[in-house]
Amino acid sequence: MDLRKAILTNIQSNSEEQLEDTIVDAIENGEEKMLPGLGVLFELIWEQSESMKKEEMINALKKGVTEAQVD
Repeated sequence: MDLRKAILTNIQSNSEEQLEDTIVDAIENGEEKMLPGLGVLFELIWEQSESMKKEEMINALKKGVTEAQVD
C-alpha cells in the first residue's frame, strides 16, 4: 500500500475546515502515527507555495526548533 496515496485519498474531498481540523487534531493528540500524514500535508503545502512563503515557513520552523523544549 502506498501511504502517501492513501492519505491523499482520505482527505481529497475534505473542506478547508476539515483539513484544518485534521491538522489541529494530529498536533494536539501528539500521536506518532499521525506524523506521516502531517508530512504528506506539509509536502502539499510546500509544493503549492511560492519562494517567499517557503522562506517564511523555514523561518517559522527555525524559530520553533530553537524554542522547542526537548525532554
